[in-house]
Amino acid sequence: MEIKQINRETKGFFKAIISEKEAGRMTYSWAGTDKFIIDHTAVDPEFKGQQVGKHLVMAAVSFAREKGVRIIPLCPFAKRVFDTTAEIKDVL
Repeated sequence: MEIKQINRETKGFFKAIISEKEAGRMTYSWAGTDKFIIDHTAVDPEFKGQQVGKHLVMAAVSFAREKGVRIIPLCPFAKRVFDTTAEIKDVL
């Protein structure tokens, strides 16, 4: 699985690619310069059960740590990942 990020001035997204197909996408919006809001995560039904969504959230966590910014997980899926994964709460 390959994760690609497109980051724009006010919005961006991470997408997961498997076998040259887009398996999932997680969108976010910047809230100032020091935090971003994960607002939606979607996974193509063909790739369900392969932890595509979790990989997308973990890519966002890595990005936040690298840039020294925080994440606000408004997306229910992303919030659930944060609620159940203690080692990533440092970016909340």
